[in-house]
Amino acid sequence: MDTRIALVGIILSNTDSVDELNHLLSQYGGYIVGRMGIPYREKNISIISIAMDAPNDIISALSGKLGMLPGISTKTIYAKTK
Repeated sequence: MDTRIALVGIILSNTDSVDELNHLLSQYGGYIVGRMGIPYREKNISIISIAMDAPNDIISALSGKLGMLPGISTKTIYAKTK
């Protein structure tokens, strides 16, 4: 199976979605290489980076599901090499 390296950037501005966010990330945990979260208290947001090594459809599915949660914005970038 062909996999890609991707970085999913997440901005969390509504803490009501934290449980759903963590549930989704644990569902896709087998594809997550690393995770970094930064609380930006002055702006009342959290910035989360998720590094993934997964098939393209898995990365897209996670990003799409995250983007549908209230108070969450996502953007995915892919490595140019496979």
